[in-house]
Amino acid sequence: MSLEKEKQRIRNVSDQLYQASRSLRVLGHLSWDASIKQQFFANNAKELPVVSYEKFDATETLNIIEAVRTKLNPNNPIDQWLLGIAQDLENTAKLLQSTATPDFYKYSCDLYGTPTSPLVDQTNTSLGLANQLADLFASFDMIDLGDPDVAAIDADTVAAAMHKATQSMFADNAPEVSVVDTLSANALAGATRIRIRRGAKFTDKDIQQLINHEAYVHVATSLNGRNQPDLKILASSYPGTTRTQEGLAVFAEFITGSMDIDRMHRLADRVIAIQMAVDGADFLQVYQYFLDRIGEPDQSFENTRRVFRGGTLTGGVPFTKDIVYLDGLLRVHNFMRSMVATKRTDVLRMLFCGKLDLENIPVLCELASMDLCQPATYLPPWASDLRFLLAYLTYSSFLNKIDLSQVNIHYQQLLNDAPIVACPENLK
Repeated sequence: MSLEKEKQRIRNVSDQLYQASRSLRVLGHLSWDASIKQQFFANNAKELPVVSYEKFDATETLNIIEAVRTKLNPNNPIDQWLLGIAQDLENTAKLLQSTATPDFYKYSCDLYGTPTSPLVDQTNTSLGLANQLADLFASFDMIDLGDPDVAAIDADTVAAAMHKATQSMFADNAPEVSVVDTLSANALAGATRIRIRRGAKFTDKDIQQLINHEAYVHVATSLNGRNQPDLKILASSYPGTTRTQEGLAVFAEFITGSMDIDRMHRLADRVIAIQMAVDGADFLQVYQYFLDRIGEPDQSFENTRRVFRGGTLTGGVPFTKDIVYLDGLLRVHNFMRSMVATKRTDVLRMLFCGKLDLENIPVLCELASMDLCQPATYLPPWASDLRFLLAYLTYSSFLNKIDLSQVNIHYQQLLNDAPIVACPENLK
């Protein structure tokens, strides 16, 4: 087969997979009507919510996937990538077909993993990491961190700040920013629209976190994917891309200083809550866990809904998507450190070229060499500043070579005999 025919074959398969993905709107299909929360609190948060989902017809999607598979060679690396996408799309379709049944959990695990799935080091797990973080945060109780920021900023103010940021970065391609009544999170972003949940309250740091997370990562990669003339599938947010997408977005929060302890604790709590549901905790028990943690009924409901959407509210069948934030963060951070260590900063723009999985970077580089995949048009400000990014990643890579256990012992011994210093009130 000539090179041009091979390129056209890849274009055609990508187009078909993109078409198959278009009806797979996971979060939209699993969303709850606002009346469910209203009824929950009308019942004094003492009764399980009553939730139903529309029946999902996956026939067309599954037919396209089956037709695509007949055109692919499992021994060809590019075709292996396309076959992996096909499998993710099939699992997603079956996930949506199986809402409120035990099979929902099976497909959720296939797509997102579980709290006890091994991380990339094959030793640690998201649950283990979440519990370690929770223990560390608990140890901070003896430290005067000052009063937390008050979440008093309304959704309209956040939307105005988001609008300004996206206009500055994307100009004529900036998405519409709107405030909506119901949403699966405080904010959600796509290529053409960013939605902020009405009634949610934010701090100044929350605003920066949302801009860096939603606009500068999720919108940027959506638009970069849409700018791919030959690989439409890179514009599709199917679940196989979620771990990398959320890992990039949380890494963006860290490197821009918009992450704080409360946000990190929320990410850990989500993993712990999912494991509670896996172990049989029902909606009310998980809701009480969040209520004890944060003391806010409305937000506790929203946190619990994230765990149970699509599954069964009596326990055992959660939606496991929220484990990907910690897992993805570790993968993205380590990938970037390896990128510097191997002097492969050329792949930075590939990392943002659309919706993708880190593991597919080699294939995308191969497709770039065939002029089928274009590097990213839009990069977050922190990724555009290579002097800062490389300085940070170089130091991070160097630090990883140090035996921190011995360093910690040394400084613990040094500090054990040091008297505690009373800080002036205005410095706390």
